[in-house]
Amino acid sequence: EMQLVESGGGLVQPGGSLRLSCAASGFTFSTYAIAWVRQAPGKWLEWVSDINGGDSTSRYVDSVKGRFTISRDNHKNTLYLQMNSLKPEDTAVYYCAKGDSTVLRRRNDVDSWGKGTLVTVSL
Repeated sequence: EMQLVESGGGLVQPGGSLRLSCAASGFTFSTYAIAWVRQAPGKWLEWVSDINGGDSTSRYVDSVKGRFTISRDNHKNTLYLQMNSLKPEDTAVYYCAKGDSTVLRRRNDVDSWGKGTLVTVSL
C-alpha cells in the first residue's frame, strides 16, 4: 500500500523558516515524481512545487521561487520542502502528492496523497 506522511508544519513568524518532510512507503520512491500542493483556508488547492523521478528536475510556482526549495533523498524515501522568508500568505495545509510516472504535471496524474501538515505564518 502506498503511503505518504507529511511532517514539519507549525507556527512560524513572518520571515521565518520551516522544513517540511514527506516520508514515503509502498512504492519505488526514486522512480516517481512527487509534488507539494497546498490549500489555504477557503481557497482552492495550489501546486507549489514538484520534482521528477530519475533526474530530479524541479519546478516552482512563481510565488515561492527563490524562497522554497524542493529536494528528495531517495535513500531515505523522503521528500523535503525547505521554506524560507515565509509570508502570511504561505499559511496553508501542505500535502505531498505522488505522480503515476517520472514526471508530474497535472492533478489527474496524482495517484496518492498524504494527509497534510499545517503551516501557519503569523505574528
